[in-house]
Amino acid sequence: MQIHTALLFATPCDDEEDNMATLCCHSDKGQMFLLTRYPDEDTVDLTLDDEPSTLDGLKVTLSAQRLLIEVATGDRDALKGDDTLEIVLTSTGTDLEEVALTLRNILDGTGSLVSEL
Repeated sequence: MQIHTALLFATPCDDEEDNMATLCCHSDKGQMFLLTRYPDEDTVDLTLDDEPSTLDGLKVTLSAQRLLIEVATGDRDALKGDDTLEIVLTSTGTDLEEVALTLRNILDGTGSLVSEL
């Protein structure tokens, strides 16, 4: 599955939301993507088009042009049957350092991050 977005919005630690780390975007076709985790949780919540899923063992690859999310075979329903979600960045306005910090907070102990920055 692939979506295109102009910006990724990242919050590594939201004090108003019990220190939840959040990464989200809206695609150029109106699709919503949301990846969140509270620091005391062992799982990650992924929401795609208002359909939430709880996941463990994500692999995320971040580069200047894309975010690639890979889920385990048993979690493919979170991505509507696919095992990967590629989010293509169509502009350069995203703060990639903030995205990387947010992903480290989300994936710490629950998945892996590959940074190609």
